Amino acid sequence: MLTKVNFLDRLFRKIGVLDPSGPLRANPRIITGIVGFHLLALLACIPWLFSWTGVVLAVAGIYVFGTLGVNIGFHRLMTHRGFACPRWLEHSLSVLGSCCWQGTPMNWVAIHRMHHQHSDDPEDPHSPNTSFFWSHMGWFLIFDPNIWSINTYDRYARDLLRDRFYKKLERPRFWRLVHLIQWAVYLVAGAIVGAIATETLEGTAQMAMSFLVWGVFVRTVLVWHITWSVNSVTHIWGYRNFKTKDNSRNNLLVGLISNGEGWHNNHHAQPRSAAHGMRWWELDVSYTTIRIWEKLGLVWDVVKPRRDLAKNLTEEEGNIGGVEEPKPASLKLPASFASSADVSSGGEPKNIVPDAVESSVPVPR
Repeated sequence: MLTKVNFLDRLFRKIGVLDPSGPLRANPRIITGIVGFHLLALLACIPWLFSWTGVVLAVAGIYVFGTLGVNIGFHRLMTHRGFACPRWLEHSLSVLGSCCWQGTPMNWVAIHRMHHQHSDDPEDPHSPNTSFFWSHMGWFLIFDPNIWSINTYDRYARDLLRDRFYKKLERPRFWRLVHLIQWAVYLVAGAIVGAIATETLEGTAQMAMSFLVWGVFVRTVLVWHITWSVNSVTHIWGYRNFKTKDNSRNNLLVGLISNGEGWHNNHHAQPRSAAHGMRWWELDVSYTTIRIWEKLGLVWDVVKPRRDLAKNLTEEEGNIGGVEEPKPASLKLPASFASSADVSSGGEPKNIVPDAVESSVPVPR
């Protein structure tokens, strides 16, 4: 736990990020990593490191790591259990998500479930009601013992806490290994391409570094700001299809660049739905991917949106009243998991994710 007041604490207090009378402290390790990655991404501005192959890798990486790893893996599968899949596929998606430097799977899931329970309330870990900067990135630059604790994991991510694979990813040596491997893959692949294309040592080194800078550093920063925009932008600007208890919005720009995560009001209305886009223009590449996997037999029990609600959406007015999340008929929300269930304005629990052990919802295999 951070206790000493340092330069960053004083700076954050001065600019209004930290409350001078509060116990929270700036987290130097996280801040150093965030600043460092942004500086490394700026290496892409050096002409020597530019390559069109690198640009393609960055764009493709947004889908492979951001969409498959974060959107589908961390969010729609592990957090909300919007579908079921084999254990090997879930673990593979969790590794892809981990490559995005957004925390471990257990950490990501716990904080997001906390967000749904307290969305735009004072207990929300990243509400823009505090400030835009706070919701976009300020909240994780701070060490908050109420968030970064084993008690939070036990309360909000108990299903993942039971999985030894996710426990291993919490260990620093495994975490570092994942990132070292992805760096090595890009470096080696770039070196091979450079050697074949140029047959020179300089060309080999140039392409290796280009692959690393564009495929890892630029891609990571892009995915960061896309994800962070869902926390910030889509709780401030956009339109609402559903009347929810929070300020969630559907934002066209974020919806498109995030491959479906920006249809945030839809998501908060029906958290467990694997589909976030519900109007014809609400393109949801993440859900399209899930449907393709379903056709191929890779996933099953995909939670569909409630069509009786979706068909009532109109061009002029999308608010259709409070929305109760659909549950499978056999699903019982355990009392032990009630702390991590969303609560509607009427005080009734709204399921965010079933307890995969205690409920009858099929578990990944």
